[in-house]
Amino acid sequence: MKDKSKKGLPAGLEEAFPIIEQITGGMPGGFFVCQAGGREELVYANAALAGMYGCSSLEELKVHTGFTFPGLIHPDDLEETEKNMRCLAVQSGNREPVRYRILRRDGSVRRMEAYGQLVHLDGDGDVLYVFVEDGTGRYLERQRALEVEEIVREKIRALEKLEHKTITLNTVYEMLGSGMWTVEFNKQGQMEKVFWSDEFRRMLGYEGFKDFPNVLESWSELLHQEDKERVLDEFYTTIADYSGRKVYDVEYRLLTKDRGYLWFHSIGKPFRRSDGTPVTFVGMVMDITAQKHKDAQLERQRKLLEEALEQAQQSNRAKTTFLNNMSHDIRTPMNAIIGFTALAATHIDSREQVKDYLSKIMTSSNHLLSLINDVLDMSRIESGKVKIEEAECDLFGVLRDLKTIIQEDARAKQMEFLVDTSELTHGMVICDKLRLNQILLNVVSNALKFTPPGGTIEVTVSEKPAAEGFAFCQFRIRDTGIGMSPEFVKRIFEPFEREKTSTVSGIQGTGLGMTITKNLVDMMKGTISVKSQAGVGSEFAISFTFRLSQGSGKEETDFKPDRPADRGEEVPEWRLGESVFKGKRILLAEDNELNQEIAVTILEEAGFVVDVADDGTKAVEKLETSLPGTYDVILMDIQMPVMDGYEAARRIRALENRELSAVPIIAMTANAFDEDRKRAMKAGMDGHLGKPIEINRLKETLRGIFSGS
Repeated sequence: MKDKSKKGLPAGLEEAFPIIEQITGGMPGGFFVCQAGGREELVYANAALAGMYGCSSLEELKVHTGFTFPGLIHPDDLEETEKNMRCLAVQSGNREPVRYRILRRDGSVRRMEAYGQLVHLDGDGDVLYVFVEDGTGRYLERQRALEVEEIVREKIRALEKLEHKTITLNTVYEMLGSGMWTVEFNKQGQMEKVFWSDEFRRMLGYEGFKDFPNVLESWSELLHQEDKERVLDEFYTTIADYSGRKVYDVEYRLLTKDRGYLWFHSIGKPFRRSDGTPVTFVGMVMDITAQKHKDAQLERQRKLLEEALEQAQQSNRAKTTFLNNMSHDIRTPMNAIIGFTALAATHIDSREQVKDYLSKIMTSSNHLLSLINDVLDMSRIESGKVKIEEAECDLFGVLRDLKTIIQEDARAKQMEFLVDTSELTHGMVICDKLRLNQILLNVVSNALKFTPPGGTIEVTVSEKPAAEGFAFCQFRIRDTGIGMSPEFVKRIFEPFEREKTSTVSGIQGTGLGMTITKNLVDMMKGTISVKSQAGVGSEFAISFTFRLSQGSGKEETDFKPDRPADRGEEVPEWRLGESVFKGKRILLAEDNELNQEIAVTILEEAGFVVDVADDGTKAVEKLETSLPGTYDVILMDIQMPVMDGYEAARRIRALENRELSAVPIIAMTANAFDEDRKRAMKAGMDGHLGKPIEINRLKETLRGIFSGS
C-alpha cells in the first residue's frame, strides 16, 4: 500500500500497522479498516480488496467507492449490511458472516461474505476491521442445493403415490447426480435399506458396491473419532423427530481411501407419512475441505491481526498510564523544589532554615534526576544503543562500592544493611562492571525504597562450581519491606508497571527500574527471579556465569549502620499577608510529608489554622465527627493511601449533615491534566489546583472561596 493510503491512520494503530500490512498485504481475501462513526471513511485497505471490485490499484478503488464503507456496499443492501456488521462486530465468538452484494467497476454484481471486529482505540474512538471473501460461488451452491432439495421433495411425493417403489427412487438419484444418499424405512419406521451414490463413493476414493457396500457402517466407520458421536447423534435424532421440523445439517471428517481425512458437509431431511413415521431420509454430501482450509487460514490471519491490534492497544494504554504517572511523579518533586526555593528566598537571612530547605531541594532534585535517567536508560536499551563491554572486574570492589552508595540512605532510614560474601571464592572475574553495578544498585535501591524505617536489607553472594575456568555466582537481595501481591510479581518486569499499593502510598517511580534491570541481566546472559509476600518482604535472586580472571581475594564486608540522633524541624516565617484568612480553619488532606510541610507553612503564615489528614479516610472521619463550622475549606490531594481524593469528596458530599457536606473542597494535586480537573468537579469539588503549588493562584482561589461565602 502506498504511503498516502495510510493517511489518517489512527494513532492507536500506528505501531501495529507494519504487522497488519504484512499479514493482510499478500492474503487472497480482502481486508479493510474504517472509522466506526461519521462518514465511515476507510483508513486502510489491502490490494486484494481492490481486485474484488475489478480495480487494478487502490487509487482506482478510491475513485470507484470514495474509500468509504457505504461506497463498498450495493445501495440496495447498505442499510441491512450496516446493521448486521455492527451486530456482528460486538458479538464475541460469532463467526457467521455478514452477506451482501457489491457493484464491481464493470457494473457486474458479486456476493460477499464479511467478518467484522469493533476495536476501541484510546483517543481515536472506535474502528472496524473487516475480512472479506467472495462468496458468489458458495451462494450459487446453496441455491443449487435448495433446487435439488425441492426436486427430491417432488419425486418423494410422487413415489409415495406409487407406494414407494425402490427401483423408481434409485432412478431419481441417477437423475439428480452426485454426492447423494438415502435411507429407506418400513411402515413401522425401521431402517430397511441404505443407498450411496457412485459420485459419493468416488469422493472417498472407492469404486462400486464391493468397495463401499450400501450399508450404514460403510460411512459411519469412516467418521473421525472426534466427530463420530456428534454426527451419529444428530443423524438418529433427526430420524426420531416425528414432528418433521428437524433438518439434518452437519459438518464432519471422513477417512478417504487414499487422501486421509477430508471435510464434508451433509444436508438431509426425512419425508414422512401422515402419522410421522419416516418413509425415506434423503440427503446430499459436499466436499468442503478446500473451504475449511481457507477458513482456517482466515482464522489464523484474523487472530494474528487481533493480537497485533491488542498489542498496539496495550502499548497505547501503557504509555497513557506512563504519561499520567510521569506527570504526577515529576510534579511531586518539582512541588518540593519550587516550594522550598520560595521559602528559602523569603528566609535568606536565616542560615539554618535556608540550609534545611536546600537539603530538601537537593533530595527532590536527585529524585527528579533518577526519573529522567530511568526514561533515558529504557530508551537507550530499546534502541539497541546499550552494549555489554566485558573486562576484568573485582566483585569485592563492586560490593564495596555498593556499600558506600547505600549506607548513608540506610542510616537515614535507621535500617540495617548487611553484605555477606562468605560463600564467594573467586573475586576476580570477566564481566561488564558498570552494568553489574547498575543491576545491583537498582534492586538494592528498590529494597531501600519499599522497606520502612527499622527494617533490614541483606545482600548475600554465593559461588557454585561451574565448567573449568568459570564461576556460577548468585546475588540474593532480601528485605523486610512491604512486599508485593502475587498478581504484581507476575508483571514486575513489564515496562511502566507499578504496584497499586505503592503508588497510592506515595512511593514514587516510573515503573521502569525493574524492566531496565531485567533487560541488563538478559544482555549479560544471566537470570533474575523474585519471591515476595505482601507485608513480609521480597527476595531477588540474580545469577551469572562469569569467566574467571587472574587473582582472587576475600574481605569482610558486613556492616551495621549507625543510627542518627533525631532532630526537630524549625518552622519558617514566610507570610502571605492576607487578613481575610486569619483564623480560618483548613483541613489539609495530603499524604506526602514534604508537601504537607510546604502547604502547612504557607497556610499557617497566611493566618490559617491547619489540621492535617494523611489519607482520604481520615479526612472524611475528621469532618464527619466535627461540629458545623469547624472547617471552612478542605484542600484535597488525589493520590492517597486507603482512600483517594475523589472517593473522599464523594463521601463528604453524601454526608447527612448538610452543613458538613457543603464545606468547600479544592483539589490540590499533581494530577494536573484537564481530565483530572473534570473528574474532580464530577466528584463534587469546588476547585482544582495543580502541583507544584503556585502561591498566587492558591491565594486567589482561597480568596474566591471566602468572598463567595
